[in-house]
Amino acid sequence: MPVGQPTDLVHKIESSGYYPELVADALEIALADEEVGAHLVHGETTFDVDTIRRHLSVVVLTPSRLIFVHADDHGGDAEHGDEAHGIVTSEAVPISAVRSVMVTHVVSRPEKYRKGRLGRELTLTIGWGAVNRVDLEPAGCADPQCEADHGMTGSITADDLSLRISADAEGESALRDAIAFAKALSARTATTYLR
Repeated sequence: MPVGQPTDLVHKIESSGYYPELVADALEIALADEEVGAHLVHGETTFDVDTIRRHLSVVVLTPSRLIFVHADDHGGDAEHGDEAHGIVTSEAVPISAVRSVMVTHVVSRPEKYRKGRLGRELTLTIGWGAVNRVDLEPAGCADPQCEADHGMTGSITADDLSLRISADAEGESALRDAIAFAKALSARTATTYLR
């Protein structure tokens, strides 16, 4: 077991079945002997026209940093050649740099919602300013006969990390883990801003 990684974190990485030793080693380097306070392990499979790609994201909260490790499948393309490759990237962000923690809950039949249930799915979005998405569209006015150029309108959204967790697809425990991690990160960033 890697030094500094809690047993349940190691177990979740191993249970993902996605290059667990490679992911654990990349995480160990990023941790740099710092203690793990909270963690979230999220596996995802995406389907292209003729390719299935697996992804694994491990997000860890330490006393001073948010660490994000992401692993992807690559291969069979011009960039990476015919041989399959696993690419693992880690990023360590000071807690003071985390700008936003957004949790979107999806609740079916909200009229029957009961306190404490929080739905069957959530999306956790964390922004620290490394990646911003710009969405632009032509601006218009209410007059359907107007032919004037009203310029462009749009929005800039911080979108460094976004993970969608579904109890139906990944199980109740995955949703509970995501909620617990979101709480821990929100609490940690709140105390950072209060200093």
